Amino acid sequence: MLNFSKINIFFIYLIFFLISIFSILNLQFHDNKILDKKVNLGLDLQGGSYLLLEINSDSLVEEKIQSKVIPLKKLLKDNNLEYRNFKINNNSLVFSLKDLDKFELLFYSKKENLVNPYIDNYRSFELDYKKLDENYIEVMFSKFGLLTINNSALRQSIEIVRRRIDDVGTKEPTILQRGEKRILVELPGLKDPERIKKLLGKTAQLNFRLVSDNSEFGVDKLISENGETLEISKRIVMSGENLIDAQPSIQNQKNEPTVSFTLDRLGAQKFGRATSDNVGKRLAIVLDGKIISAPNINEPITSGKGMISGNFSFQEATDLALLLRSGALPTPLEVVEERTVGPDLGEDSIKSGITSLAVGFVLVILFMFYKYKIFGLVANTALIANLLMLIGVLTILEATLTLPGIAGIILTVGMAVDANVLIYERIREELKTEKSIIHAFDAGYSKAKITVLDANITTLIAAVILFAFGSGPVKGFAITLGIGIITTLFTAYFLARHLTSIIVLRNNHKDLKI
Repeated sequence: MLNFSKINIFFIYLIFFLISIFSILNLQFHDNKILDKKVNLGLDLQGGSYLLLEINSDSLVEEKIQSKVIPLKKLLKDNNLEYRNFKINNNSLVFSLKDLDKFELLFYSKKENLVNPYIDNYRSFELDYKKLDENYIEVMFSKFGLLTINNSALRQSIEIVRRRIDDVGTKEPTILQRGEKRILVELPGLKDPERIKKLLGKTAQLNFRLVSDNSEFGVDKLISENGETLEISKRIVMSGENLIDAQPSIQNQKNEPTVSFTLDRLGAQKFGRATSDNVGKRLAIVLDGKIISAPNINEPITSGKGMISGNFSFQEATDLALLLRSGALPTPLEVVEERTVGPDLGEDSIKSGITSLAVGFVLVILFMFYKYKIFGLVANTALIANLLMLIGVLTILEATLTLPGIAGIILTVGMAVDANVLIYERIREELKTEKSIIHAFDAGYSKAKITVLDANITTLIAAVILFAFGSGPVKGFAITLGIGIITTLFTAYFLARHLTSIIVLRNNHKDLKI
């Protein structure tokens, strides 16, 4: 156990050097494009905002159930099922049937002669139904169908939230799914949480609709930006899905902030056709059910580019452009929990954590030196190497360090010398019966190996479980603890053992005390 080949020594110190060098990157005061890595400070250390958002999928369920009307009617018609009094409720379809048994057979049937392009969704149990009084049937989404809608909406919402936050320029945000309907957003160092809340609180459903009293498609009465009540056709000329880009700009003539937008090919065709057919009419630009602008169509717009004006400030124009670029949320988002940590509190946490780490570090070093003399110095050297490697690995991973993470580092300092204590105590026992110092040290390392591995592996298993089932701060603690255990084993059984072998082999004829 005390013999090391030159190649083993080379690789031990190469690994130590390569990992430890990354810990020094955290001290650089300028941008390094080649090695631009560092340990990021979490929300509780540098301050910022914590938001827990929840999707409200009621409107999406209502929209999705309406999309099932035509397929369901066609399914009934193709299979000669007579229906009456077809009604659309908020989240279900209700109608009366003469032949309920045939409908039930059709709904769950797998016979080839009943299969058609519209039945696949029904056979996959996306929808379910229940019988009501007087031969009425109510069709609604099943639990599986609702779960599918929620999961899809949640994934899409996370992506759009990420786009909006990235566009604002927030550094190192944390955006994670929490449960079936919630999104966790952590924004370290954020100075204007209200702006983010406004941006995330807007669905940004944009559409272009004509100002018209024609009731062919139905009308909605909406209030314009100047307080004017307008009748807006329910027919959507074009939606925000056709936007490629949107940027804030200044209108040269009036020096007013506006939003310039660019449409895709399909959007340009729709917009060009609508403006060509309705010259002289007004076109309402509706965002989340509110008119933000209703300009006159003076001439056909066929270039695929347009401008939105509406008495905006430049900040409002910038935010509107950001919302349009990032796309519309599939469902509204509600803030269910909000916390803001000031930078002063984070600075106090850092100072407290560093003080605790320094005090613990010094006390451990003094104890080990007092207890094991020169071999205590070896253990202390391994402890310093352990910390450098731990911070180096965190830097490579660009991990986010939180207050529980600091607690994990402090715990690692205490645990790091455990391996050496077990080894040294075992060597003491061997020295009582073994005449050869080299054999005693070799046997001490060999026999303590299983005990050290068992003790650290059980702790590592606990760290893995904490990481797998924990959340937020618990994961941070588990990461630092787990990495600390691995670096502890490396420094104890490679670095410390090599340094010990140097001392023993050079003083094998002397009476070494431990």
